[in-house]
Amino acid sequence: MQAPRLGFLGLGWIGCQRMQVLADSGTATIGAIADSNPESLARAVLHAPDARRCRTIDELLVMDDLDGIVIATPSGAHAVQAIAALDRGLAVFCQKPLTRTALEARQVVEAARRADRLLAVDFSYRHLDGVADLRERMQRGDFGDIHAVDLQFHNAYGPDKPWFYELSQSGGGCVMDLGIHLIDLAQWLCDTTGHSQLAAMLHAGGRPLRAPLREVEDYATAQWQLDNNASVRMACSWRLPAGRDAVIEAAFYGTRGGAAIRNVAGSFYDFTVELFEGTRSTRIASPPDAWGGRALIEWTRRVQAGEGFDPQSRTLVDVAQTVDAIYGR
Repeated sequence: MQAPRLGFLGLGWIGCQRMQVLADSGTATIGAIADSNPESLARAVLHAPDARRCRTIDELLVMDDLDGIVIATPSGAHAVQAIAALDRGLAVFCQKPLTRTALEARQVVEAARRADRLLAVDFSYRHLDGVADLRERMQRGDFGDIHAVDLQFHNAYGPDKPWFYELSQSGGGCVMDLGIHLIDLAQWLCDTTGHSQLAAMLHAGGRPLRAPLREVEDYATAQWQLDNNASVRMACSWRLPAGRDAVIEAAFYGTRGGAAIRNVAGSFYDFTVELFEGTRSTRIASPPDAWGGRALIEWTRRVQAGEGFDPQSRTLVDVAQTVDAIYGR
């Protein structure tokens, strides 16, 4: 099969960044770009000068020469747009979160199954250098039984788009924006799901929030148990005065060893991966590492190979169910 021909829907910073990575990789042709904002559309043309310019998803979906669509619109639109594209017979790559709720996630995954099309979400931290190696070690049992997982994602800034702060559009605050990456990473690395005995606390501007939520949270803590009995603790936030731009960490502790993924000196882009044995640590990955577009490139190559529905996409529902539980839904 020739390199797939793709449409890009949503041309903000992340959409254009992923488009540029894909263009540089040469793994796909960008056949169309779409955004309701004329300025965003004009900027995106620099990355895809030969692409057809569209204002809506409907204009994309009437094209008969696309193999897939990359969605980078506000979260509240993801479910409807993904289902429309899948029903049209297109593979879908979506920015996280796939949807606002687990119910919406089930509907999207079912649409992918029905259409027999490849569905993927940009859970990009899976693709950091060293993380695939770490997963292999965990699956081999190198660390023994994983019984504790500590997760942190503190962002000294907050989103700059108003829709992030509208619950109906975003589905949630820092948990939906940041914590969902950690939830996916923990479930994927441990090769399990579940959220029994979950307890969570959410805050906005220092005030505790109670379900049903009326506003998005900017600080959250949660603890739960995975189906393999590992205890998970997670904290995430926007605008936390942590003394650096970001604190990002996922640490895993087993009966024979452990490991951690950590950002370097507050960076959003530089990470290390270390293995632990008693008081000794061994680093297996360090920056520099151009990891940002690897999830998209992997999906593109799978589309080119003719892959259809992947049953593993049902884990996207598992992640959404844990998010729902944290929100008391």
